[in-house]
Amino acid sequence: MKSGMFDLVDPLPVLQNPHAIVVLRPWTDAGNAATLAMSWLESILSAKQLGKISRPGMFFDFTRYRPVTRYLLGNREIIIPNTIVTFARQEKGQDFVFINMLEPNMFAEQYVSSILRLLTILGIKRYCLLGSMYDMVPHTRPLIVTGGAIGETVVEELKKAGIGSSSYEGPTTICSLITQEAGKLGIETVSLIVRLPQYTQLEKDYTGQVRLLDVLHSFYGITVDDEILRRARQQIKDIDVEVNRSRKLKEVVNHLEAYYDAQSATRQQKETPELSTDIENFLKEMENRFKQD
Repeated sequence: MKSGMFDLVDPLPVLQNPHAIVVLRPWTDAGNAATLAMSWLESILSAKQLGKISRPGMFFDFTRYRPVTRYLLGNREIIIPNTIVTFARQEKGQDFVFINMLEPNMFAEQYVSSILRLLTILGIKRYCLLGSMYDMVPHTRPLIVTGGAIGETVVEELKKAGIGSSSYEGPTTICSLITQEAGKLGIETVSLIVRLPQYTQLEKDYTGQVRLLDVLHSFYGITVDDEILRRARQQIKDIDVEVNRSRKLKEVVNHLEAYYDAQSATRQQKETPELSTDIENFLKEMENRFKQD
């Protein structure tokens, strides 16, 4: 069946109190942490195909999002980049809809409208955006997750999970309109953005994946398996080895640790942290470099 620009399965599955878990690439998916988290959830919950955009070329520039070729059972297959939707049922609690979104290059307003219409047709009760971005944080401390929420229940859940609000101002994605407009439709919204060390730049950041899944565990009680945790621990050990090989990188991590600890103390005391002049100058220099990158 058709829903806006989406081709959906027919008949649509009957979903109980469905919550949408959403990833937006590439804007907020540093280290693929958000994609890894959602892919694991789809796998563990045996998610099934629900739909996809019927003509993805309307929204996506295929010189930016390249099609991929692969061989399947001896036959060549072309995979076209698209926004894919799956669903998973649970015996207890709410069902899930997973939306793997690409940021549109064209007709962005129509894309946003199609997503909002999809949420309405599926009866989505909560829209949960998972994301990851690079920041001035050390890998030696618990990764910070910031976010925001609309809806009394989810605001309380965010507080219980210890998620701080984001004070970011600046360029954003047109898809931020989805969160804004979904709230007006009576859909709870929440964003969860994990901050990753800028100096790591990993293709697959398993520590970020685990941190996002940890927050979702506090929401939904889904337990992360030992294999995921093992990968994250090993990744931290590997980063430690690389840091110890470079005196300059080790110095960077030491400064970031000092800043992180000062900020943690601030959150507890609600006072402005006192940093040494050296640390302040270093952080300003690093911030300028990150903005340039």
